[in-house]
Amino acid sequence: MNTFFLKVIAADHTFFQGKCQSLIVPAIDGEKGILPHHEDMVIAVNEGEIRVTAEDGTVHIGIVGMGFVQIINNRVTLLVETAERPEEIDARRAKEAQERAMEQMRQKQSIQEFHHSQASLARAMSRLKATSKYNQ
Repeated sequence: MNTFFLKVIAADHTFFQGKCQSLIVPAIDGEKGILPHHEDMVIAVNEGEIRVTAEDGTVHIGIVGMGFVQIINNRVTLLVETAERPEEIDARRAKEAQERAMEQMRQKQSIQEFHHSQASLARAMSRLKATSKYNQ
């Protein structure tokens, strides 16, 4: 079977490590798929959902923050700010974070503060989308 080695690293833990068949990441210009023997490159990753198909065919879903994925010699490393499984997300807290971020964006802010609020809102919305999609 054609596989590649993947390591998904968040700031505080390793989310996934092992051989897999494919990886789909949320890139700035849409989803990007990575398969075995992919061309070496670096891809910027947005907040959103990743899908890892493990060597045994099991699909692992994760909600990630911004980061990048590096592909070198059939080894893939995904470095992100945060990575969590949909079942680990507290929908109530994600909703509160969304409301806080929306309120902050209504305030007068510096450009830096605005971009921080925008990133917080994007993360909260990704988390809420995952809770509604996977935690039925």
